[in-house]
Amino acid sequence: MSTIRELLVELTGTAEYAEAVGDDVDLASSGIDSGDLVRLVLLVEQRLGVEITAEDMESLHTIADYERFVAERSVAGAAGGV
Repeated sequence: MSTIRELLVELTGTAEYAEAVGDDVDLASSGIDSGDLVRLVLLVEQRLGVEITAEDMESLHTIADYERFVAERSVAGAAGGV
């Protein structure tokens, strides 16, 4: 299970949602409300140490979007922000 899916399990309290939603499915249209999306961002920031701005959130719609974003920021952070 991907890191973002694990955070969705923590957020929803159930693995069924996280396992059922596809990587490229828009989370907002799959039953996650705006409050849950904000909580997901907070979990990503707290657990993974990746800052997500309001501007960043505009381009994060799917699990794949979040995974790519975290991977890119993690690599940039490990490279000293280069």
